[in-house]
Amino acid sequence: MRARIYKPAKTAMSSGMAKTKHWVLEYVNETAREVDPLMGWTSSSDMQAQVKLEFDTKEAALEYAQDNGIEATVREPKPRKVNVRPGGYGENFATNRRGAWTH
Repeated sequence: MRARIYKPAKTAMSSGMAKTKHWVLEYVNETAREVDPLMGWTSSSDMQAQVKLEFDTKEAALEYAQDNGIEATVREPKPRKVNVRPGGYGENFATNRRGAWTH
């Protein structure tokens, strides 16, 4: 069995970093997915593809994979630059704005 270990990226729908703290071990599909001709649903006979395990550290995920004989590849996360404005959200409603009120 093959698996990949990675740290999930933040969702595109929010600026927060929720659900990005843990490492995930996810099995790779062994068989191709098939399309059901009647309903158009996508299915697979590979049950391991549904399994996602979360770990607190990368080392814990690697240790689990090693103990269970899983061939795992690790994808390191790309560092993200912190985007903190000096005035923050309150700057949008400041009474001493120098520019035109655009919204």
